Amino acid sequence: MDMHTVVVGTSGATARDVIAVARDNARVELSATAVSALAAAREIVDALAAKPEPVYGVSTGFGALATRHIGQDLRARLQRNIVRSHAAGMGPRVEREVVRALMFLRLKTVASGHTGVRPEIAQTMADVLNAGITPVVHEYGSLGCSGDLAPLSHCALTLMGEGDAEGPDGTVRPAGELLAAHGITPVELREKEGLALLNGTDGMLGMLVMALADLRTLYTSADITAALSLEALLGTDKVLAPELHAIRPHPGQGASADNMLRVLAGSGLTGHHQDDAPRVQDAYSVRCAPQVNGAGRDTLSHAATVADRELAAAVDNPVVLSDGRVESNGNFHGAPVAYVLDFLAIAAADLGSITERRTDRLLDKNRSHGLPPFLADDAGVDSGLMIAQYTQAALVSEMKRLAVPASADSIPSSAMQEDHVSMGWSAARKLRTAVDNLARIIAVELYAATRAIELRAAQGLTPAPASRAAVEALRAAGVEGPGPDRFLSPDLAAADAFVRTGRLVAAVEPVTGPLA
Repeated sequence: MDMHTVVVGTSGATARDVIAVARDNARVELSATAVSALAAAREIVDALAAKPEPVYGVSTGFGALATRHIGQDLRARLQRNIVRSHAAGMGPRVEREVVRALMFLRLKTVASGHTGVRPEIAQTMADVLNAGITPVVHEYGSLGCSGDLAPLSHCALTLMGEGDAEGPDGTVRPAGELLAAHGITPVELREKEGLALLNGTDGMLGMLVMALADLRTLYTSADITAALSLEALLGTDKVLAPELHAIRPHPGQGASADNMLRVLAGSGLTGHHQDDAPRVQDAYSVRCAPQVNGAGRDTLSHAATVADRELAAAVDNPVVLSDGRVESNGNFHGAPVAYVLDFLAIAAADLGSITERRTDRLLDKNRSHGLPPFLADDAGVDSGLMIAQYTQAALVSEMKRLAVPASADSIPSSAMQEDHVSMGWSAARKLRTAVDNLARIIAVELYAATRAIELRAAQGLTPAPASRAAVEALRAAGVEGPGPDRFLSPDLAAADAFVRTGRLVAAVEPVTGPLA
């Protein structure tokens, strides 16, 4: 395991913290301030539990059953039962990194001191993360209100030593066995603690944070591949001039145009509009790349603002306030997170769409300005990249379906007590698929554009130094260049890995300087 340590305090977490724990196996520690806040809030809950008056989540049932007052002799059973009954997920297992993000973000809220959970519960959560134990969480079960109930319940079940979990070796075993093997004592829940472990937007937020990290890499990669395609199509880089973008001052647009301009610096391919096939303007998919890519960048910025606010939040119901009150609220509703998850899927679909249009243009001899049909070695005998574009088109079509917003839907639950839900978990799940597909779509453009640039070089035209660096790095990664037809799937998979791991960006930045 990575020995980097994330210290959890009372004031939330950062996106970097989430990534470190979810993906890099960083250790988790509770700050002394957090332990003190946990103890202080627990004293308030214990005092309320001793009173005869019912308090939601402390001495009552839950949801539509909140009208029943629960006696002290049944409260431990009540907390166990809510975890067991709410761990009702179905379907495929959710990815390890998502579950780790989910657990860490719940710990972040617990450590705020607003949930009334005892310090030992929070410490057990940290111990499970540090042991590399990952609860089995299923795809279906969350409506995004009251947060991600079923996924969080499966995590809480592991803390109790029940259900199944995956050990650090990747083997799924009974959670009790895994806890025992790592010297972790299962928790015995008391008043409010079961509810506090289940009631948050942690799953959808964790997926949002990771999607933002991935999309930042992909948007920079898309600027690079758009520049490569512009170059291969003998387009003009005059449309990227900063003074043009200054008069429409969207920050993302300016950043994308600047990225493309830096990739194209020193190119001998751009600006051939008045050669053998005169053009007044390039097609929209080439000329408007900064506008589309940039709008997506601005969407990322908005979504990151929402994520940062949620990372600073303490989401639970009821909450322990600093003045000692314990109040019910609706902060667990996932609408703010769900909306931006859907917005990101829409932007990603449009980026995929414009990317595919440039690939198609590179392959069409009637629009590619002198490139062979389908970039084939011997067109007719060879099909070239014909079906690579089919694959890209199929991915784009799925992206459009994934762009249908989950947050526009709602389905009532809990006997109409929870009569408007966010569907934020569903928005996050489909965004993860969209992000994966976007990487593949960009990879196909990279594959086509680099082949086209090499074919232009064979025609005596000199590509930009950054373009040459991209081509050389891709070839060094095992992705072959022009030539007779061959088994394409391995090449496309290697190009996909080259894009999604950030190696494309890393290949050009020594030439261009840091890109936005």
